[in-house]
Amino acid sequence: MDAYVHADLAGQFDGNGTHVTQGTLFRVQAGLAALAALLVLVRGKRLAAAFALLIAASALGAVLLYRYVDVGALGPLPNMYEPIWYTEKTVSAIAEAVAAAAGAALLVIQLVPRRRTGAGTAGRGTKPAAVR
Repeated sequence: MDAYVHADLAGQFDGNGTHVTQGTLFRVQAGLAALAALLVLVRGKRLAAAFALLIAASALGAVLLYRYVDVGALGPLPNMYEPIWYTEKTVSAIAEAVAAAAGAALLVIQLVPRRRTGAGTAGRGTKPAAVR
């Protein structure tokens, strides 16, 4: 959802000049969000979960920052202050929050050691009693 909204809105934020436009940043965000979703679906590993968490959390942080704080232009980046909420922005923020939470949950699940069960795993790593 985040990738779709950013790709859909990118054209509205294109500008002129040599600086990076907000439209360009939206396209980059859309590509990274789509890549993160694809990696999680295809790989589902810790690195994919961490990447998804990073992309979603950074996008959510940016939308909240530029909604409430007039940061101004930062180097080649445009001033993206926009002190309003509208449907696409709200949907994107919710999608980013859900994706960040899901990425964090997947990362935690991947990091928690799994307990081995089943007949084939009993006694692994120990010597038989007669050898001790």
